[in-house]
Amino acid sequence: MKTILITGSSSGYGRETALHFHNQGWNVIATMRTPRPDVLPESDRLRIIELDVTKPDSITAAFEAAGPIDVLVNNAGVPSISVFEGTPMTRVREVFETNTFGVMATTQAVLPRFRERGSGVIVNVTSSVVLGDMPLSALYKASKMAIEGFTSSLALELAPFGVRAKTVEPGACLTTSFAAKATNGASPDELVPAPYAEFARKAMGEFTGQAVFTKESDVAKRVWEAVHDMTGQLQFPAGPDAVRLSRAK
Repeated sequence: MKTILITGSSSGYGRETALHFHNQGWNVIATMRTPRPDVLPESDRLRIIELDVTKPDSITAAFEAAGPIDVLVNNAGVPSISVFEGTPMTRVREVFETNTFGVMATTQAVLPRFRERGSGVIVNVTSSVVLGDMPLSALYKASKMAIEGFTSSLALELAPFGVRAKTVEPGACLTTSFAAKATNGASPDELVPAPYAEFARKAMGEFTGQAVFTKESDVAKRVWEAVHDMTGQLQFPAGPDAVRLSRAK
């Protein structure tokens, strides 16, 4: 029986992916920065482990506790919707610490195991913002584009060892708390300098009002496909809006 470790599993894509793989008979290690046993079912095939991807000691402890795994899904991420001019550099660093450096750190932690064994899959969850030009996403897109480039080169390095690397690119999931978390508790006035106010209002209205969007289950299914793909496909758009952007690109 295979084992998957998923970061950021307390809600959204991570939680749904944990449920999907568990329902398919896999052993699941659901990691969370703040463990919440109530969000996933009790099962002898499902463990919840504390993991903060921005802390090296936490990464080391989590992988030691996890034991052997077959798949790593880097799903933990910090959302960001903002006008870049109004974004403090402290926020920029916070987003990159999780979305970019955290993914790299967990990946580096698992690579020796996968390489020595000659098998393993790494799936990095990015975003459909990498597929098109979208307003209010300069910071978020930069952090995710970095992982797209990282994964494409990583896949070439790992191929000789039988290890695969993929990206899953979710579209806009309006049923998650993405938009609320993306402001990081700041008011719109703090995030949007006055000259950008009208532009930002229109952009946010278009984002939250779109008729075609991604569901959590779309992402879980695409992660499943990415894990099992043997064709060499690198990118897996998830959700109808992401697929449409990918085709247009």
